[in-house]
Amino acid sequence: MNLSLKKYPKLFFLHGLLFLFADINSFSQPVLIQNIYGRNHQSLNGRWNYIIDPYEMGYYDYRHMPFDQSESGKGGFYDDKKPKDKGDWVEYEFDLSPSVKIPGDWNSQVEKLELYEGTVWFRQKFNADPLSQKKYILYFGAVNYEAHVYLNGKKLGSHKGGFTPFQFDVTGKLTKGENFVVVKADNKRFQDEIPTVNTDWWNYGGITRDVLLAELPDTYISDYKVQLAKGNLKMIEGFVQLEGDQKNQQVTITIAEAGIKQTVNTDGNGKASIHIPVKSMEYWSPENPKLYTVEIESASDKLNDKIGFRTIETKGQDIILNGKSIFLRGISMHDENPLIPGRLRGQGDMRMMLNWVKELNCNYVRLAHYPHSEEMTRLADEMGLLVWAEVPVYWTISWLNEETYKNAEKQLSDLMTRDKNRSSVIVWSIGNETPISEPRNIFMGKLATVARSMDNTRLVAAALEIHRKGSNVVVEDPLGDKLDLVSFNEYAGWYWSSTKDMLNYKFDIKFNKPVVVTEFGADALGGFHADDETRWSEEYQDLLYKNQFKMLSAINGLRGMTPWILVDFRSPRRQHPYFQDFWNRKGLISETGKKKMAFHTLKGFYDGIQVKYK
Repeated sequence: MNLSLKKYPKLFFLHGLLFLFADINSFSQPVLIQNIYGRNHQSLNGRWNYIIDPYEMGYYDYRHMPFDQSESGKGGFYDDKKPKDKGDWVEYEFDLSPSVKIPGDWNSQVEKLELYEGTVWFRQKFNADPLSQKKYILYFGAVNYEAHVYLNGKKLGSHKGGFTPFQFDVTGKLTKGENFVVVKADNKRFQDEIPTVNTDWWNYGGITRDVLLAELPDTYISDYKVQLAKGNLKMIEGFVQLEGDQKNQQVTITIAEAGIKQTVNTDGNGKASIHIPVKSMEYWSPENPKLYTVEIESASDKLNDKIGFRTIETKGQDIILNGKSIFLRGISMHDENPLIPGRLRGQGDMRMMLNWVKELNCNYVRLAHYPHSEEMTRLADEMGLLVWAEVPVYWTISWLNEETYKNAEKQLSDLMTRDKNRSSVIVWSIGNETPISEPRNIFMGKLATVARSMDNTRLVAAALEIHRKGSNVVVEDPLGDKLDLVSFNEYAGWYWSSTKDMLNYKFDIKFNKPVVVTEFGADALGGFHADDETRWSEEYQDLLYKNQFKMLSAINGLRGMTPWILVDFRSPRRQHPYFQDFWNRKGLISETGKKKMAFHTLKGFYDGIQVKYK
């Protein structure tokens, strides 16, 4: 056997034995479960003990060999062992280690970890009483960025991607009584990852979303889609997928309030397509965010979901919601609480943010620049906010690296799998401000194709590149040919031009499609007042918004915008010691929760647009 280390970089020799180690995501994982919160589950949230491990001594031995891939498999922090006698040598102790709240990031909870990027180990104990004929799934809403997960000292697997959910089948691996789960979380940035090394948001590390242990029947409903067909208000289409030993079953879909009940038979793979005629139904919209209780029942499983029904499509330069033209009155936002440091920790934080969005008279929100939580999109369903959902293909990616592309595609498909039943989500965004090149065009084009193949009922978009020729702002990014919207970021009055000269620019757009401007804005330190020519002042930001409206309103196909951004947010790139101090100040609301002048200006503009589109 002739095995080259160049050809097989994951080959290692140990004590004369040859080991071919698995890649990061090669551990078997079940199909990502739909509607985890609708299942019988136990929360593992709470206080988790943690150990900071910058040298990764809990993962590698002194020869830099991973403990969980060595012959003995012993020595890693995941064992959670204690010395049995004085001869045992253990250099860690979870029980004596400090704790943090989970879900939550370490940067905002531990002062010395504010700027830390590296490995932190987490451990949680929990009780279980596993039953025979039941399946058990250990589910993580998100861990940033690379996670290695161990249950009772045995490795379950690994995951890359800081904002998408993942899970492991732990059937037969739970102990009656006390169990423990250990997670190695590593938020270091690398060029070949998604996102790459260069971003403009805080790299919060840790277990940032819910951890759940779900109990399921031996054969269970793993996935489903129940949505209106593309452009058809009179037909519900989708599928139901079963997992388990008894895949041939009858499945009944009931929407009692709409007088709908249909039974289908799954095939040998556990899948059944659904086609349900609609006689009478209230359609979901921002003005009437109607949600129906959808019941799905098989011989072995039953669950409910709250689902709204609406259609979204484009015709020429119009965006059509439920058959009527709409203007997307939007705002961008990050998954971060400006008032309490760190990621949004729960529904209270999320409602606060979305209530601010509603105060602006928005009907639309861009959840930038990565997948936000499932709870956020469910709240958007409930509150009547259309959503642009995005993956972190951001700025300059390793376009020629095949593994980087697979990572991006996996994050996109996981986002789409999770949120495909959310009526609020109308746009799948495949990236933001990616510089034009042939490798980039191929990479992004493949993502657009995947998005369309997975879901033809929503729009596919990205924040395109623009450039200036004289007094023209030119939009001719070739990626636009593959997208439904002409979306781009433009910062006239801040990164180029002045607030007054920007009115001399015109837009030259090469596509006959709806235009949605995904970003514009200016930094303003909340409470700093001066004349409207003084940068960093609320007056400067306010004038910029007023002139943006004049400039953008001249675009015939303008059908929406999401200015940058709802609230000030933290960013290591923003280092001015007085006006920024590690904050991006483009928010319409300050880090103290105070609305800046431009907040009211944007609301006034949207009030007028609403009247126009009634």
